[in-house]
Amino acid sequence: MIKVLFVCVHNSARSQMAEAFLNDLGKDYFIAESAGLEPGTINPLIVKVMAEVGYDLSQNDTNSVFDYYKEGRLYSYIIKVCDLENGQRCPVFPLARNVLDWNFEDPAAFTGTEEEKLEKARHLRYKIRENVIDLIDTYKDSI
Repeated sequence: MIKVLFVCVHNSARSQMAEAFLNDLGKDYFIAESAGLEPGTINPLIVKVMAEVGYDLSQNDTNSVFDYYKEGRLYSYIIKVCDLENGQRCPVFPLARNVLDWNFEDPAAFTGTEEEKLEKARHLRYKIRENVIDLIDTYKDSI
């Protein structure tokens, strides 16, 4: 199994979505976890749009990437789903074979009406799911 850590700023949206998708769609090849640089609370927009496609994130906790680092957790891949600047703050995990930068917009910064924000969150969900599928297709054979 390939162990993957998804990292974003608050572990409240992007990393949670990526973790859910990879643990479901790639369950035969991957084990995913997620964490944040500054753990917060789950973004309600993300809870709603993930529920639309059958994923319940409402009870998820947020985790600290620095706690995982201090525990000595090992990952084959670290995938930073935050913007490039914040991704630079991520600790270097020993033995991680690869670090990927996916650089998605933070849903906490979405503006507009509630429906406009939901539409942006749905688009983000789609993009993250597509990246996860590409990851599975690309790396599953390295097991």
